[in-house]
Amino acid sequence: LMNAAVAQDVEPARITRHCDSVSLCFSKGLGAPAGAVLAGRRELVAEAWRVRKLLGGGMRQAGVLAAAARLGLEHAEATLRRDHDNARRFAEGIQELNSPLCSVDLAAVETNMVMVSIRGGWPSPPELCERLRAVSEEEVAETGQAVSVLLFPWSARAVRAVWHRDISAHDTELAKNKLEFVARKCQE
Repeated sequence: LMNAAVAQDVEPARITRHCDSVSLCFSKGLGAPAGAVLAGRRELVAEAWRVRKLLGGGMRQAGVLAAAARLGLEHAEATLRRDHDNARRFAEGIQELNSPLCSVDLAAVETNMVMVSIRGGWPSPPELCERLRAVSEEEVAETGQAVSVLLFPWSARAVRAVWHRDISAHDTELAKNKLEFVARKCQE
């Protein structure tokens, strides 16, 4: 919700005004260690409260987590916009590679997620993710750096990259360089 609101430059309420209920996780993108909020009809919230208690849910010192959530909400626009910019830079880097191994649809990069299409039969998305995660002696010798990039094999022909508040512009540049290194090695 917050990523969509920032990307569209609208208040979250504008996106949710036609929804019956909304759940917002404070740890996804907003940087709080835990916590979520549920909004909806009184009956829905009451039932959710009852089920939470039934399943043993309850928190002590919730104010500490609420403070982290509040801070995340107060800084959401700047934090998420930075995440979106980093994702866009990564996607542009993939496009600039002009690699036969992978491509990206820049028009589809609207928030902090980049879907990378894998072309050809090798490597598969899981194999590519493993090569991006692993650090080899050859990589350190050639690049002078040991970089591990975590992407998710999304489908039979795509991997997903997601940015969050702990990934800097420098980290994004390292990830682009690592993908370039892996793509080159896969072509050799």
